[in-house]
Amino acid sequence: MEKRLNEMTGSPTESRPSKILKSQGHTDQDKEDKQLQDLSMSKNPRIQRYLVAIEYIGTRFSGSQQQPNCRTVVGVLEEAFHKFIGQPVSIFCSSRTDAGVHALSNVCHVDVERISKRKPGEVLPPHEPSVVRRAVNHFLQNEGDISVIDVRCVPNDFHARFKAQERTYFYRLVSGSEPLSTFEKERAWHVPEKLDLNAMQEACKVLVGHHDFSSFRAAGCQANSPIRTLDELHVCEVPATPYFPSITEREQNNSSLKDSHTCSVKPDVELPINSFSNTNDMVDTNNGKSNLEEFGIRRRHRSYVVTARARSFLYHQVRLLVGVLKCVGTGELTTSDVERIMNAKTVTAASPMAPACGLYLGRVKYDLP
Repeated sequence: MEKRLNEMTGSPTESRPSKILKSQGHTDQDKEDKQLQDLSMSKNPRIQRYLVAIEYIGTRFSGSQQQPNCRTVVGVLEEAFHKFIGQPVSIFCSSRTDAGVHALSNVCHVDVERISKRKPGEVLPPHEPSVVRRAVNHFLQNEGDISVIDVRCVPNDFHARFKAQERTYFYRLVSGSEPLSTFEKERAWHVPEKLDLNAMQEACKVLVGHHDFSSFRAAGCQANSPIRTLDELHVCEVPATPYFPSITEREQNNSSLKDSHTCSVKPDVELPINSFSNTNDMVDTNNGKSNLEEFGIRRRHRSYVVTARARSFLYHQVRLLVGVLKCVGTGELTTSDVERIMNAKTVTAASPMAPACGLYLGRVKYDLP
């Protein structure tokens, strides 16, 4: 039941419709969601349901869902709550993430009955959300890669998964021939080739909207329907991370502030953002050696972010979409190829799936009471 409640997908087998109806994609899913929501509703009036937003680095997690003999997001969070309240709890996530996938904000709900530790059996008023956040983070502090960022009291029929109105995912790519920086390892997909941003943006126009996404649905997907509405698919170039201001930026900032007390001495070499150089290594034509003034300054990669926003996604849909966009960016595919892949309605037509390390669950949107 737990696995069923937390998956965002349903049965993998069904005949595909000859015509896509606008309401069909959500109708069956809404009925199923309502049935599962009724099963998960807490009937005990003494229990307080909390909506909990968490962030985590997915590298050392075997995914978000509870698995035997594996370190998972839900497992670690349930253990922290157990230490806090002194009794086991069950946690239900809004969105299921695979091993290696990160979250800027994933949301879950948990039911807590506050029992007095001094007088067993005595039920006390629920903890304030701020108390829950501080206490759970206290028990998570040694984990080092997960923390609670927000907590709110919600009604007992409020389900983190079924009440979600929208989910936003981000995918990070870094492009450049240089080896991936230590700061970026397991945080982005390193693409050695140059990426054509304009071509990728044109391909996004083909993929966004209401479609049969069978070609972007991994084997094992249990969704009742491959039809989804992709409200946004966007790619843009962003500053490389970590971001540090160059000497020029610092001077401009000082000038704008007109702070007569702020002074600095300009160094011989300007350090670009995050100490990575955008230019080719300077070479001394007399002896063929690198210019010593550039020593110790790593060449910076170009950094891109793909944003995908929808009510729900198919299994591995975002990573399959990014895989195709990357191939468009490198010139392996054209916009016409993307249309062909979409119309093929089989995942075997798509490009290799993007790795998990670049994917971030960015936000889960609710209409909170």
